[in-house]
Amino acid sequence: MGHGNLIAWMRDLALPYWAEQGRDAGTGLFQERLLPDGTPDHAATRRVRVQARQIYVYAHASVLGWYPDGAGLALRAYDRLAEIAHAPDGRGGFIHSFGPDGRVESPLRDAYDHAFLVLAFAWLLRATGEPRVRAALEAVLGFVDAEMTAADGSLLEGVPASLPRRQNPQMHWYEAMLALMELGFPGAAERAARHRALFETRLYDPGTRSLGEYFTDDWAPAPGLAGAILEPGHHAEWVWLLRRHEALAGLPRSPIAGALLETALRWADPATGLLVDEALRDGGTHRGTRRTWLQTELAKAWLSEVELGGLGAAERAQAALAALDRYYLRQPIEAGWVDQLDQEARALPGPIPASTLYHIFVAVSEAARVL
Repeated sequence: MGHGNLIAWMRDLALPYWAEQGRDAGTGLFQERLLPDGTPDHAATRRVRVQARQIYVYAHASVLGWYPDGAGLALRAYDRLAEIAHAPDGRGGFIHSFGPDGRVESPLRDAYDHAFLVLAFAWLLRATGEPRVRAALEAVLGFVDAEMTAADGSLLEGVPASLPRRQNPQMHWYEAMLALMELGFPGAAERAARHRALFETRLYDPGTRSLGEYFTDDWAPAPGLAGAILEPGHHAEWVWLLRRHEALAGLPRSPIAGALLETALRWADPATGLLVDEALRDGGTHRGTRRTWLQTELAKAWLSEVELGGLGAAERAQAALAALDRYYLRQPIEAGWVDQLDQEARALPGPIPASTLYHIFVAVSEAARVL
């Protein structure tokens, strides 16, 4: 279906279904995943990052007018999440995960989780104007600054800190800072600029025009195979982020964004257009499976090129969205998706992860905005 039908599917089918079946009406929290028949997996561990992603989706959807009740649902989930997961041991920050009964399962403070909490709180504040959400946002920023930030301004992996360092939390922190910029939040522009500089000077390798995943403590590529692994989906995701930053801050166009897109496309299957999960810096494929989220990021990268007037970009964006729909969406239930395909582009069986809604929603909302 075209992007107009994707918008209708998101607005009329996916968002209502995940607000109902994908949410525990008793607690207000979101389900971690649905079983293939579309019913909740009540036994699943709840990850804070998934709660944050769903809060973000429904807050943003309410701002767009796609799901007017979204702000209320998101605020209720936030209130319950804060009760359970915010510093139950008194040490600041949010824990990583908890059980269906609300008991702490992992007390780790994870950088990736906190990036999504900032993204969620930025949009929830935008949707509701609630002072308690602003206070929570400021508290998370303060915690990350004090407990999870290295001397160079990058995020440590968590509390406690661990190795290898990953580009992934840095990328999502940058995304969260861009959301704060859109909100007009104090200091957001400086924070975003700092993370863009980290990307340009540490994460991106100009010699191979590629983006590493795993690093040492001083941002050298991790030793062995880990330092050679690339994720084409993250290359595409950074294209969109760099272009969003340029639009928000009035920055000149970065040639790195174009290089990243070219590199990602080296691992696009000629038959389907789908990106593979993991590649190697020498050009090989490390994992030939294809997860849903890579394809949403490829669509967003092309949409950012559409905004710059790129020749043929609109057709490439439409093709990426069509591939997303054809291979992943509306299966095994109408409001669901497949998480991953095998190397022959066949759906791998498994539950329907709630975490993927964030990726699909952003791609569809960007298509609505740009196309």
